[in-house]
Amino acid sequence: MKKAKLTLAALGILAAGLFAFSVITNGSVKGTVSPADAAVRAWAISGTDTLKADVTNGAFEIGEAKPGAYKVIIEAKAPYKNSVKDGVEVKEGEATDLGEIKLEQ
Repeated sequence: MKKAKLTLAALGILAAGLFAFSVITNGSVKGTVSPADAAVRAWAISGTDTLKADVTNGAFEIGEAKPGAYKVIIEAKAPYKNSVKDGVEVKEGEATDLGEIKLEQ
């Protein structure tokens, strides 16, 4: 009887321990650039994390971003100027859409 109670208690503790942990899923940052051929790369910077993605046909998506605030930089081709967006919030498991980013000359 005592052994059964100990086994039951151990199983209860094990079950509670399994539910105590949650998996953090990363998010992403995406958007488009106008004109479509004016940019090379998109960068997302947060603290010591730096992520990048190529701009293809005017679109980009930076994946595997941990939740938090990022500075997003669009690296432009000459004669266009780089574009910077501060305070881009990435949420767990979600894609943050920046919409269309128009580059200036």
